[in-house]
Amino acid sequence: MMAPWRLTCLPIQALSVYGKRSDVMSDNLRPVSITLIAEAKQVGRFSLTQWRIAELALSDQGEHVLNLQLSMTERAAYRFNLTSATPRLFVRAGFTGQTPQPDAITASQDVAAGWMDGEQQVFEAPMPMAIQVWIESYLARHGEAPLEMRKKKRKGAGRGKETPTKEQPE
Repeated sequence: MMAPWRLTCLPIQALSVYGKRSDVMSDNLRPVSITLIAEAKQVGRFSLTQWRIAELALSDQGEHVLNLQLSMTERAAYRFNLTSATPRLFVRAGFTGQTPQPDAITASQDVAAGWMDGEQQVFEAPMPMAIQVWIESYLARHGEAPLEMRKKKRKGAGRGKETPTKEQPE
């Protein structure tokens, strides 16, 4: 079995809206450092390389640094993730079949599912407790996502109305 090897590339800097490096963390943005590792797997007579997240930390230094940005529209997905047995973070890393290059991170399973539908590689890792606490405080500040309620329609609305026919008695 081959020894695992690491993918190295230049880190992505945390940028503010104006393109300057931001050292101050905002209400909805945190830098996350990700380290990927490749492991050689033997399947029958074939060997293949399988990638996984070796390390994920709340830091702006490391091999890959991505900004985890929370969105008001994804609050229900964040709550769903936090109430699961093991909350996860999801990292998009390019198209399937290519060497992974992490380029986005989310705490929303809905967003990650959309990436996978687009044939993107998506890696998942347990969410660090510090990020769980940060998301909880974000939800406390901005409120839970409103439940989508269906509006009650008035009786007969949206249906074709039957026109009464008057039949002549014979």
